[in-house]
Amino acid sequence: MVKLTIARYLDKRGITRYELAKRTEIKFQTIDRYYKNRVVRYDSYILDRICAALDCTLCDIIEYVKDDEASSL
Repeated sequence: MVKLTIARYLDKRGITRYELAKRTEIKFQTIDRYYKNRVVRYDSYILDRICAALDCTLCDIIEYVKDDEASSL
């Protein structure tokens, strides 16, 4: 299972979802869905904008959890 870790990344750096929405010029509602890990299909354009705005890589905001580990979370 692929899991977004944007919430953890933003919280560590003291950046709000609103600030990220402003930096990326993406609607707050879309950023909020990514923040809350409620996205089914990941948009490469949005992920690219987020990484550019945060000066990070995909590895910083996405993690892979094996299905057997995910069920224990």
